[in-house]
Amino acid sequence: MNKAFVREPDDTGQRHCPRCQSLSVIVRRETYVEHLEAQAADRLADVAYFCPFPSCDVVYFDDYERLALVGDLQHSVYPKDLDAPMCACFGLTRDDIEDEVHSGSVQRIREVVLKAKTPEAHCQTASASGQPCVGEVQRYYMKLRGGAS
Repeated sequence: MNKAFVREPDDTGQRHCPRCQSLSVIVRRETYVEHLEAQAADRLADVAYFCPFPSCDVVYFDDYERLALVGDLQHSVYPKDLDAPMCACFGLTRDDIEDEVHSGSVQRIREVVLKAKTPEAHCQTASASGQPCVGEVQRYYMKLRGGAS
């Protein structure tokens, strides 16, 4: 068939983790250098991917099949360590959310959601995925609320 009539696949920038096959999140160098030991960060390309699956030992990987594992981290990050803050900018943890569900309050969650919209939030570097925590916080809250009913 003539190549002029064959559509090239679109590159969406999404990749699957080479270990667990979870859909990854694209990150830039400024994100992963904040979380990895220097030696591990230097192995990766400027654009890499974050594996969000909690029990997978891969944290970051690149298009050249180079990996950074949980052992390469400078500190704990969510969701690789479920005790680490879900919100790396403001320190909101799963325990905080669970406390709010049990008390019937949403004050702390509301504060974080509002702060996430301000210049104080630095999700690009504070979050291991480079993404804001708001969606994950809300999903966890709703999951707990559904279980509490």
